[in-house]
Amino acid sequence: MTSSLDQLSAGTLDWLGANLDHFDPYAADAGTATHQQAAKAVLELALLRHCSTWTGGPHHERLGGATALLRKLWQRPEFPRLFDAHPPSAPTYGLAFAGLAPDGIDDTVRRATVARLTPDFLSPAGKSPLKRMEIRFYAVKAGASHTIEPYAELVGQSPLVTLTAAAPGDTANGDTAPLTNSEGYSLTHAAFFLGDYGRTPTGLDGEALAHARELVRRMLDHCVGQDRWDLAAELVITQFILGLDPLRTPSGAAAVECLVRAQRSDGAIPGRSAALMASPSTPAGEFFRKAYHTTLVTALMTLVLSSGRPSWHRD
Repeated sequence: MTSSLDQLSAGTLDWLGANLDHFDPYAADAGTATHQQAAKAVLELALLRHCSTWTGGPHHERLGGATALLRKLWQRPEFPRLFDAHPPSAPTYGLAFAGLAPDGIDDTVRRATVARLTPDFLSPAGKSPLKRMEIRFYAVKAGASHTIEPYAELVGQSPLVTLTAAAPGDTANGDTAPLTNSEGYSLTHAAFFLGDYGRTPTGLDGEALAHARELVRRMLDHCVGQDRWDLAAELVITQFILGLDPLRTPSGAAAVECLVRAQRSDGAIPGRSAALMASPSTPAGEFFRKAYHTTLVTALMTLVLSSGRPSWHRD
């Protein structure tokens, strides 16, 4: 890794490790306002740990405390019930819980959670292509039966292919994004699901791959210019998934340096963007709520970029 990536990785992972009580919904000083928020934060931490298992090295070691917390939570029967606090997302949270279970635990709770998922939820009916990709992604990891079509049939319907950026003239002043906020996230999440965070081919090639790379480049340039840290980190991961080396692209390298500038001395990235960042005087619980997601996504970015490129992964 470069020194900048090393700095981001060590700082973000250390900050997350020092704030595990804020992830734990049963800790006396948990930093999330509601159990639903705590459950979402825990699932994001589980995704980071999951990805660390195939990157290895000091990253995995730095997550030892997080792994211990997750192993404990995944064996508490009451934990998945927290998902019910947000009914629209509850089935997806339950499926992610099952798919991201740590190895070597008593999986009674995980199996019970899968058993509560309905065939209707695990089918393509009435769901967007992106939602179908998400369900397939976690269902495969969970070993859950589903009827979602293969990725090869979904890739052509994905935001990576179907989205169109605003014309360059429309964004000349630098304030208007090439894509809306929701479109930017749909772009990155489609790449995450199709490419399993860089582990598998996305199925994109030729003009479709060039189109996706250009969408990412333009949105990443905008995010760097506007200090939109969270989406910038996700877009760097997306560049990697699309077969590029982000540290060798102008937009990817600029994004990494943008995140380095945003990082506090304690390792945290203090918010989703400069406009939404927490102030230094923000109480600890509120600071955690504002900072944890972007700090975690930045840590995930460093794991992905340092994971090594599979044999199929070529520029």
